[in-house]
Amino acid sequence: MAKKNRKYIFVVGGVMSGVGKGVASSSIGTVLVGKGFKVTALKIDPYINVDAGTMNPTEHGEVFVLRDGYETDQDMGNYERFLNETLEGVNYMTTGSVYLEVIRKERNLEYKGKNVEVVPDIPKEVIRRIERSAQSADADITIVEIGGTIGEYQNVIFLEAGRMMKSKYPGDVAFVMVSYLPIPSKVGEMKTKPTQYASRSLNSVGVQADIIIARSDVALDKKRKEKIATFCNVKSDHVISAPDVESIYDVPLNFERDELGEILCDVLGTKPKKGKAEMAAWRSFVKRSKNTKGEVKIAVVGKYFNSGDFVLSDVYISVLEAIKFSAYKYGVKPVIDYVSSVDFENKDKESALKRFDDYDGILVPGGFGTTGIEGKIEVIKYAREHNIPYFGICYGMQLAVIEYARNKARISGATTSEVDPNAENLIIDILPEQKEKLAKKEYGGTMRLGEYPCVLKKGTIARSAYKGETVIERHRHRYEVNPEYVEVLEKAGLVFSGTSPNGRLCEIAELPRSVHPFFVGVQFHPEFTARPLSPHPLFSEFVKSSINRRNSK
Repeated sequence: MAKKNRKYIFVVGGVMSGVGKGVASSSIGTVLVGKGFKVTALKIDPYINVDAGTMNPTEHGEVFVLRDGYETDQDMGNYERFLNETLEGVNYMTTGSVYLEVIRKERNLEYKGKNVEVVPDIPKEVIRRIERSAQSADADITIVEIGGTIGEYQNVIFLEAGRMMKSKYPGDVAFVMVSYLPIPSKVGEMKTKPTQYASRSLNSVGVQADIIIARSDVALDKKRKEKIATFCNVKSDHVISAPDVESIYDVPLNFERDELGEILCDVLGTKPKKGKAEMAAWRSFVKRSKNTKGEVKIAVVGKYFNSGDFVLSDVYISVLEAIKFSAYKYGVKPVIDYVSSVDFENKDKESALKRFDDYDGILVPGGFGTTGIEGKIEVIKYAREHNIPYFGICYGMQLAVIEYARNKARISGATTSEVDPNAENLIIDILPEQKEKLAKKEYGGTMRLGEYPCVLKKGTIARSAYKGETVIERHRHRYEVNPEYVEVLEKAGLVFSGTSPNGRLCEIAELPRSVHPFFVGVQFHPEFTARPLSPHPLFSEFVKSSINRRNSK
């Protein structure tokens, strides 16, 4: 049997961070899938962290959990959403994970006593991982996004790996540089010079970009395209204009219009398996997102929104996108406001809470720690008592259970051991089998990560939404509903509609429709499996209930 001739596309960033390499990589994948290729995507993060699990969300954004439990960068979420594929841990690496593996091999004498050096041994390990990712997915084309910006010390070793792969597989490797073209307000002219410098920095490590995706506020004119082509040594039709767009989901359609898929096929010496990119479903989704009638107003109440004078949305990016997918499904425009939970912990909280009367639904996402917790509980109580659709995810579910324990089951001092491990009534706690690991400071070993099954009760909102008895969802948490309190909570009216197969772990808590229009909390993270072409059923049920509230006002 002939060996498969795999192709590789490296996506690198020039001028500054945040230019949209992840969206560009994902969109390239969408276009190539539309051309009939089997595509996978891989992210390289230039951090010493072994994975993204310990990274500060206000610095790095959301931690996205893959099916196998690997904690990764949020770009992996974009890959899954755009490619409509489920990826594995082999699709993600960091500087730390690469060095750790090379050192492990050296300690185990796997280098057979030879000197182990940064070059070539680190790039060789990077290449091994890229090839393993392509083989695991049996991909025709593997897209490799190198984090960071050209010229930074941190990503030079990964650029070297790309250079070595281009030499190893001549004709099968392409480099795409996503660069930024500023328009200084006092100058009023789009400047190409930063991109020229980025291109030369890339040349300095032995790599020539085959294609340049030019990000800017507005589309490139012919003059700038020609200038970039001349000074960056690329063909003018290989300079792709990527102006700011209303939605990131427009990007694949813009790339298709500029024939980026055909250009990449030409660079890689391959032919499309389908003529024109078949993206009918994607095009239909984008059309629905633009032709909405009415709106639904959702408050996302979290604690990671504020950073100095700026508001961060990347922390909860999968949640926000999941809301959008379900809103578009019902043909409405989602209006999402970010609300800091600490606003409801002061003496004026009663008047502050009245702002939620203007919302159609409230969502409390996951999180860790103690900041803003009492504020979230006040918001949850207000949603429950005023029949506002409520959706709690992970910590949002745990706090909903605590709120119900305090105010309906009358359990004095009900709390979580995450806040007060010495409290008398720990409604949320670490299970006994995990406490020994915590005592040894084996923190990672105490988390439930990745996919776990959940059995649904008949006659519940969850069972109705999923239309099935058993589902599999992704987790990222350490604390659980304490089994000792389940019976008293159920007697007070709370329904645990989803549990682990053995019934010990509570996965979903809800109130019956007869009591509340939608009051649901889930221990897992349904946002990780929401896709543009297949919205998550629980998000859709939440949005539908929110629309009903809006229509009934």
